[in-house]
Amino acid sequence: MGLLKDEDKKAIQGIFEQLKDPVSIVHFTQELNCDYCSETKQLLLEVADLSDKINVEMYNVQTDKEKVTEYEIDRVPALVPATVIRNEKDFGIRYYGIPAGYEFASVLEDIVDVSNHHIDLEASVLQKVQSINKPVDIWVFVTTSCPYCPRAVRTAHKFAMANDNIRGVMIEANEYPQLSMQFSVQAVPKVVINKSNSFEGAFPEPQFVDEILKAL
Repeated sequence: MGLLKDEDKKAIQGIFEQLKDPVSIVHFTQELNCDYCSETKQLLLEVADLSDKINVEMYNVQTDKEKVTEYEIDRVPALVPATVIRNEKDFGIRYYGIPAGYEFASVLEDIVDVSNHHIDLEASVLQKVQSINKPVDIWVFVTTSCPYCPRAVRTAHKFAMANDNIRGVMIEANEYPQLSMQFSVQAVPKVVINKSNSFEGAFPEPQFVDEILKAL
């Protein structure tokens, strides 16, 4: 039985009519000790079936060590939306955990943005983001039932698309309880910058980038 309903498939196909360039979703999984790996795989394959411009690359973290190193993957399930035009481009977009519930919309929007090479940021925000010349990891802890979390995730992913120094990472808090405990995640979304500075809430983009600059 599929995870996507027929009405959902039709709506997604309508969204994917916007796609211009092919997109590859690079998916990392493993057979054992991964609660949502099989569901994530099924979800991605169902999404890919809805457009001939979407391809899913499947890798096993235990055997495909070269790809694990290339994308610096350290937990599963993980997905990386990336373009496959000319040379594969890694935009620094990461999902750790199944992108279900409210986060499913984030994946769809990321696919469209990557395909269209589109970064929807105000000029003043984009200028600040592109001025960052140091490595930045933005971890956004979420739950799939949080309606405010996708805004924070999408902001982190837009920033990553705008600057190769930035990596925007969604982390499903319930799937990674030890990580959530390590960073004292008591409410979501919680944003952690370079494993040190943090804030709670889906900040507007201007305030979000200012928090990054303060952390640096």
